[in-house]
This record gives sequence, structure tokens and C-alpha cells, in this order.
Amino acid sequence: MATRMTDFLALLNKEGIDSALVTSTANFYYLSNYYTDPHERVIAVYVAANIDPVLLLPAMEANDAKACGWEFEIIGYYDHEDPWQLLLQYLEKNGKVPQSVAMEQDHITLERYKAIKGIFPDVEIFDAKEMLANLRVIKTKKEYTLLKEAAALADFGVKTGVEAIKEGVSELALVAQIEYELKKQGVQQMSFSTMALSGAKTASPHGTPSSKEITSGDLVLFDLGVVYEGYCSDITRTVAFQSITEEQRKIYDTVLAAEQHAINASTLGTPVGKIDKAARDTIANAGFGEYFTHRIGHGLGIETHEYPSMHANNETALQPGMCYTIEPGIYIPNVGGVRIEDMIFTTDKGAEVLTKFPKELVIVG
Repeated sequence: MATRMTDFLALLNKEGIDSALVTSTANFYYLSNYYTDPHERVIAVYVAANIDPVLLLPAMEANDAKACGWEFEIIGYYDHEDPWQLLLQYLEKNGKVPQSVAMEQDHITLERYKAIKGIFPDVEIFDAKEMLANLRVIKTKKEYTLLKEAAALADFGVKTGVEAIKEGVSELALVAQIEYELKKQGVQQMSFSTMALSGAKTASPHGTPSSKEITSGDLVLFDLGVVYEGYCSDITRTVAFQSITEEQRKIYDTVLAAEQHAINASTLGTPVGKIDKAARDTIANAGFGEYFTHRIGHGLGIETHEYPSMHANNETALQPGMCYTIEPGIYIPNVGGVRIEDMIFTTDKGAEVLTKFPKELVIVG
């Protein structure tokens, strides 16, 4: 925690910014080591070069934050109090009202912006989003360990889903079985809404599970992840139930080859865009180019989607410590789709695939 704070302050100083007010759940956790869902309430880490960091949060959570290792000042507020005014009073008392402050522009609402300008009317505001994203993109050894464990639990979730497939079981029943078994493993929450899609619904990259029942000849797609000690996992596997057509098999084989080509392209120093291209060219050359409708993947860590965005125009070079997904897909309306997704961690030796559930075509039943 102290190292992260020091690194963040160094970036602020480099930009000539004397403070930051960090309010998103993910970055709040990154800097404080305290994970909380504030609902509509305000949480914030105030960081400045000339004062110890300050935690602003509901009074009922102060002891929980201390238990997670926070050793600095905590301004705990009650629901009838204005947290921003309490922060201002604290800073005025200590003679440290800022001249400039960095905030996450993608998180601050208009309401909160007005509240902050109300307490700091003359302050110059900058964006902290990129600074924090650049800090978080390179993971430590501890973060690697947590991501690896989260990946293993995602593997378990897919295994549970595949083993639960049978004639007449609904997509929602598969979701329920997966999440029930993961709860028994100690998982407190999923990293996003668990997806189990079947038949023609697999052609929707972000489809919603329903009471639709699995029938013979369906492709069944699972996309899921868990949160393990604050870190997310993400995996997708597609299987067939009882039988598969030649067209479905060709789609599957193409996606599998595309994913492997993208993994092979994940060498240190390679621009992210070339990883996308490796998969996209494979799919296009097989005649399915128009049906691969999204980027190759995304960064992964405290959030399921974080920096870098693994799209074709991203020139960011791979470095040791990055974690991201590779997830090519082919989605043909009214026919069906296939996606195969793995978590990748870059080491000094290259790409390590953290998710281990087999990818060879499985025909269940």
C-alpha cells in the first residue's frame, strides 16, 4: 500500500499536481487495501505531497478499513453529514487546502464535481485516470498469485457448468449450479454476470441467460469469472451437446486456431494491436471475418475490464506483469457462435496461460 501511494505521488509530482481525490471502488481498493461497495455513499482516498493520506468513508466502515491495514487518518461521516465539508474542515485545520487536484474523469458525476468545486472553488482539476491505469497495469508477484487462484476457480466454474449440461436443463439452471458450487468453494461474488447461452443465442456476444432449455445439437457457451481477494478472473468455453454440424465444427476450429495464434503472438515488446491482428487474420482467412465483432481482449486485475484495451489500433507494447484476456469469437445470427477465452499473464519468459480448462472440442452427452 505504501509503495503504491509513493508511486502515485511521484506521478502527480511529475505532472505538477499537488493532490488527488480517488473515488472509484477499484482505485480506492488499490490505494487503501480496503474493498467496499459504497452504494450511493461517498468513499475517497485523498493523497497529497504535503500531508499524510486521508480516507473519507462512512463512519460505520472505519474499523473495517483499519482492519485491512489503513494506518493513516480516517474521516468517518454519518449519513446526515456532508463528507465534502468534513474533508474541507480537516484540510483547513491542517493548512493544506490544495491548489490542484486530480480526479478520475470517468467516475466523477456532475453532482460530485459540483460538490468538490463547492469546497475547492479555485482549485485546478486534472484527470487521474491514466496515471492510475498505468500504475495498475503492471502486477506484482502477489497480484499474480491472486489472479492465478482466481483463474483456477474460473476453471472450476466452467467444469461445473459443462458437467451440469443435460437434455432439458435451462440456461439459468446452469448459471445457478455454477454459482452454487463456487459459493461452496468460498467465492463471495462473481466478477460479472455469469453467462450460459445455448443454440442460436450463442451468436450474441453479450447475451442474457434465460429459461431456454438445452436441446440436442446446441452449442453451449459459458463466460464467467470470480473475484478472489479483490482480483478478477474471466474465462469462456464453448461446447456442443450430443452432436455438432460440420459448419459448427469449422467455426469452432477456426476460433481455436485464432486464439492460439494470438497467444503465440503474445511476446514481450509486441504491440497489443498485433495480437488482435493475429486472431483477426485467422478468422478472416477462413471466411468469417465479418462475424468477429469485438476486440481480442482486455486488461484484467481488480476490475474485469481494465487497461489495456486489446484493440487493433493499440500500440502499447507487452511488458512483464501485464494480465489480459484473449477471446476471439465468431457469431453468426440465427445460427450460433463460438468464443474461447483465456487469461494471459506476461512473464520474463513470455505469455503464461492462467486458465487451464481444456479447449479441444467437447461434445457432451
